[in-house]
Amino acid sequence: MKPSPQLALATTVSTLAYLGLAILGKGGFEAFFSQPALIALTIALVVMACVSLFSRGHLGAGEREDRANRWVIPALGVLGFLLAFIPAYTDRRGWWMLDGDGIRWFGVALFVAGGALRLWPVFVLGRRFSGLVAIQPGHTLQTTGVYRIIRHPSYLGLLVSTAGWAIAFRSTIGVLLTALLIIPLVARIRSEEAMLQSQFGAEYDAYRARTAWRLFPGLY
Repeated sequence: MKPSPQLALATTVSTLAYLGLAILGKGGFEAFFSQPALIALTIALVVMACVSLFSRGHLGAGEREDRANRWVIPALGVLGFLLAFIPAYTDRRGWWMLDGDGIRWFGVALFVAGGALRLWPVFVLGRRFSGLVAIQPGHTLQTTGVYRIIRHPSYLGLLVSTAGWAIAFRSTIGVLLTALLIIPLVARIRSEEAMLQSQFGAEYDAYRARTAWRLFPGLY
């Protein structure tokens, strides 16, 4: 499938901006790329951005949208760009650091695992996956695969990958910022579940009854 020009442009710009802020925070190209773990982190970021181009995810409002939830998008954007810069900056300054260089590679592993969990549902849902809380034409309920266990795996993947990014810079502040993402994500989850319940009624109620967790297995 050929990527749409709009998706390609948005993905390219956001990826370059994210990476550029991290390089700026770290103190420049030489300082950033002197760390093998950060080179691996960059490769993983670029590969996942390229893979995402071939998904069918989009920002369409579809047949019906909860417009009141749109505030979540800029909130996630602001937190995202803070998380691009601040972990790298605190790494350079040596503020509130996690011990040991080995922790960087643990962060890279989390980033890759979370990124895969973030992207997998996008490909499974296809045109049903939108950046907005919306019902798409021909929308059906997804209840198989990982959706049998957790109702919002992509958001869990986002949290895991973001925590991994912060840990790759050994940044305690970055981990705390990652926790702030839970606030808009929970608001998003509540809006999505209300929308799905109104669309699918008893079918969604039955699905929700047999899946114990929205986001965190064993917690929420």
